[in-house]
Amino acid sequence: MSAYDHVKKGSLKFKGGETVSIKKKKKSKSSKEKLERALREEVSNKEKQRYQDVEKTEAERKFEEIKRQRQMERVSKAATKSHKDRVSEFNNKLEMLSEHHDIPKVGPG
Repeated sequence: MSAYDHVKKGSLKFKGGETVSIKKKKKSKSSKEKLERALREEVSNKEKQRYQDVEKTEAERKFEEIKRQRQMERVSKAATKSHKDRVSEFNNKLEMLSEHHDIPKVGPG
């Protein structure tokens, strides 16, 4: 007598019966309804954006403009460097680090 004699063997079963096949539900929405819903959402988004523009203060508009300018500067700075330049800068940075950061040799060799 083993301690595991009472354990059931075989694959696990789902509760509620042995339904193997799963049927997909058919879509009932027509393309016309989807198009109408998309148009309504687009109109509502335009209205929301119009109200958002009116609600912004002068400081918010300046902040967004400066943020946009800084992002453009970052993008232009990144675009001027080639991959070769970035790799050489990274290698120079690694050469400047002390050997403390090197991976120590482990094992024979």
